[in-house]
Amino acid sequence: MFNFFRAQPKQDEITPVEVQQRLAQGERLYLLDVREREEYAEAHIADSVLIPLGQLSRKLSSIPKDATIIAICRSGNRSGVAADLLRRAGYSNVLNLRGGIIAWARAGLPLVM
Repeated sequence: MFNFFRAQPKQDEITPVEVQQRLAQGERLYLLDVREREEYAEAHIADSVLIPLGQLSRKLSSIPKDATIIAICRSGNRSGVAADLLRRAGYSNVLNLRGGIIAWARAGLPLVM
């Protein structure tokens, strides 16, 4: 049965549970955290790479084109901007973590503190 009250992820978004499932299956994901250093230090997803949004355009060469990129921020807004920037720069397999770190924590998934 379709739940009309629960918003479904957009095609360019991925839920925290879906990310965790893909990681468990061994899929090569590049977890790109675009928050600021202080936010990242408070809590982040294991094996994520920090490149603050303001530095992203200067550091594109360090981001692999052969992996699925998962853009991460606090709530999903900055990472949405980052995902759009990456797509415009020629990255074709980019997804925004829907709800960001907040949704990840609410789903009870592990964080590095």
